[in-house]
Amino acid sequence: MDFNFKKLASDATGLFNRAKQYTEETFLKGEKTELDPHFEALLQRADKTENHTRQLLSCIESYLQPNPTVRMEDVFYEKLELRKEGSRMNNLETLATAMSEAGEEFGSATPYGSALLKVAATQQKLGQHERELVGQAAQQTLLPIKRFLDGDMKTIQKERKVLHAKRLDLDACKSRMRKAKQADGIQAGGAKPVGGLTIEQAEAEVRVAQAEFDKQTEITKLLLEGIQTAHNNQLKCIRDFVEAQLSFYAQAHQSLADLQRDLSGTLSFRGATVTTTVVDVMKEQNGEKKKSLTGIYSALSDGGTKQARVIMDYDAVLRDELSVRLNEVIIVYRLPGMDEDFVMAERAGVRGRIPIEYIEIV
Repeated sequence: MDFNFKKLASDATGLFNRAKQYTEETFLKGEKTELDPHFEALLQRADKTENHTRQLLSCIESYLQPNPTVRMEDVFYEKLELRKEGSRMNNLETLATAMSEAGEEFGSATPYGSALLKVAATQQKLGQHERELVGQAAQQTLLPIKRFLDGDMKTIQKERKVLHAKRLDLDACKSRMRKAKQADGIQAGGAKPVGGLTIEQAEAEVRVAQAEFDKQTEITKLLLEGIQTAHNNQLKCIRDFVEAQLSFYAQAHQSLADLQRDLSGTLSFRGATVTTTVVDVMKEQNGEKKKSLTGIYSALSDGGTKQARVIMDYDAVLRDELSVRLNEVIIVYRLPGMDEDFVMAERAGVRGRIPIEYIEIV
């Protein structure tokens, strides 16, 4: 009991001395031990790392779960170490369910009902892919980042608080030593106690406080230098997140492309069903375009100039190109060795190339 009382008294004295020293530094401009620039730079990097990491974590969580209510619910269950019964459907799965029910209601034999069922199946796949993305990102990205903030960063902040306390103790000891020396200059006899403390005792306290401060500085410095390792680990987390996104969007693109082919063109017009395909339309458009370009090539084959009308706006990309606007009438011609996709155009004395598909001969 006696030991505990002494320790309590010592701790209270230490707190009082630190509070006094901090007050003097804040309001009376008391002397303060400064840290070296490299150490200050490490502290600033640690603060920036913590701030940006927390912001990054929040943004990734918002991306994976846009609903803030659901995010708060997940945090609530996590803090209480509870487990949800069942899994909540995401937006894509909810959409798939609604489309599936509508498709069954209208009947798979009808074009509309059949299309709804096909789209529902694809949306269900997308929902599953999204669930996989969320699971991978949570395991490979969010969890390591949270461990860093809850582990390494909390340890750094804890040791920084200890360092701050050691620094206040050191400065308080230095202040008492200065006062003892000043009193010694006034009174005769340097060994005479001043306020119960001799110069020798004050110097001994400074040495002990300096040693503890230096030791704590090295401990904190080692932890701060470990921030670079944390950056490397988080770089891997970000790469894993990008790979998970890449896989998700690739699967989504493939699923939607397959769906587009399945839906390619069952159009209903006044009760009649007309079936066409995207490929057929593209072939038809390419054929018309080819005929149009062939006509322009023929018109300019003699090396002369022709008048042409601009059929689409074109903004010049390169220096030797000319910007033109819809329905402008320009002079066009071809030069030997020109790219077959371009013609020379002239308007009001200004010359430049334009793509051949943007004009028609008049």
